[in-house]
Amino acid sequence: MLQVTGCALQDIMSLTKKIARNTIIQIIGKITSTILGLLALGMMTRYLGQEQFGWYITVISFLGFVGILIDFGLVPVTAQMMSEPAFDKKQLFKNLLGFRFTTAIIFLAIAPLIALFFPYPLEVKLAISFTTISFFAIAMNQVLIGFYQTKLKMLFQVIGENLGRVILVLGLWLLINLQASFLTLVWVVVASSVVYTAFLWICANQESPAGFAFDWQIWKTIMVKMWPITVSIIFNVIYLKGDVILLSIFRDQTEVGIYGAAYRVIDILTQLAMMLMGVMLPLLAYHWSRHLKLGFRRHYQQSFDAMMAIAVPMAIGVIMLAKKIMLLVAGPKFIASGDALQILAIAVFGLYLGAVFGHTAVAINKQKQTIWIYISTAIITLIGYLIFIPQYGMYGAAWMTVFSELYAGIMLFFTIRHYSQEKLQMQTLAKIIFSAIVMAAMLFLLKDLHVIMLAIIGGAVYSLMLLALGGISKETIKEIVSLH
Repeated sequence: MLQVTGCALQDIMSLTKKIARNTIIQIIGKITSTILGLLALGMMTRYLGQEQFGWYITVISFLGFVGILIDFGLVPVTAQMMSEPAFDKKQLFKNLLGFRFTTAIIFLAIAPLIALFFPYPLEVKLAISFTTISFFAIAMNQVLIGFYQTKLKMLFQVIGENLGRVILVLGLWLLINLQASFLTLVWVVVASSVVYTAFLWICANQESPAGFAFDWQIWKTIMVKMWPITVSIIFNVIYLKGDVILLSIFRDQTEVGIYGAAYRVIDILTQLAMMLMGVMLPLLAYHWSRHLKLGFRRHYQQSFDAMMAIAVPMAIGVIMLAKKIMLLVAGPKFIASGDALQILAIAVFGLYLGAVFGHTAVAINKQKQTIWIYISTAIITLIGYLIFIPQYGMYGAAWMTVFSELYAGIMLFFTIRHYSQEKLQMQTLAKIIFSAIVMAAMLFLLKDLHVIMLAIIGGAVYSLMLLALGGISKETIKEIVSLH
């Protein structure tokens, strides 16, 4: 049996506290950025209306498709490689930035040319051409965020993200008051992304010299580590963004706008999944790579419990409050988006499930063994999109999105269980589900109240119920509260 020395135990406890502190910082930051994101969404939907907001959704979905294709999994790859002793950290960081810069420039430069062949309005094609700057900035963020994850200094990322959101909200407010055009408005989106990336770059440069380097040995290692994730992502993008792309081809921009408004709400709500698992990834990789079985098991279980504690009530709450949420967020013109939001809320559970096991696959170096899941999901979902979107529009897109997220999440669960030989305990999940059902009953009884009041009451009822059932460990609460 592996013996853990007092010094090693102290290091692990210190690392755990840093992880917890980063999680708290990110949660607080994510709450703020979510509020700002929803505010920006509401300003755009009310000002642009269904058709022009459809233009915006088409632009970001088209470039988002390309952006995900060139993602290459560089956030988890950066976090993983920076946690390993193989290369000098400063040189590795420069090479990761150089690799990201080169690949982003090459692929994003092609995107506006491809858009010319799509049946989009001229305004959409023009917006795609200059919004590539925004997505280039986002692409560079992948390495910088992975760097901060490894350093356990996510405060910089939180500040940067919220700074970008503040620029977005203030810029939208100013231009809307000036009655600016659609294309002028989109420039604010570009500016917010550039500010976010510039802030991260400046702060990272103080930690480790930020620049570009080419070391073939390092680039080769990057490509070896990333290719299984890249293949997975290429197929992943088909079911993540394929629905909006195909909807924009087979249906009018008004329907794209209605569906897109609901999808943006889901996008904002599910960012928490990637944030939490991004925090947990270095810890899971640390314990697995050092054969600290008990530590890995503990944090693997914690990851699952924490994600389900958020995903289950979120999905149920959004299903019950969908129309009220869309009325509050996007305005009366987008109440129809509530129908799509109710369906997409089911996909939240699958997405959180997939986030747990997808990140765990990276932590235990089993990315290759999960490729078949993304390939099969992409093929089945694409066939479904082509069958159901032309006939049922956004409803066909939404239900196939639900299928893809649940299928991928469940298949990843079984695959990780096989390779890690770890069986998750489901007692906490049962308590989470019961607490969420009690919350749902309360929301139904008080359904005539304002949506903000319902959200506060629902959250309070769920949290108190989960605490009473022991779903939230008192030891975990003490550990978090005692951080210093």
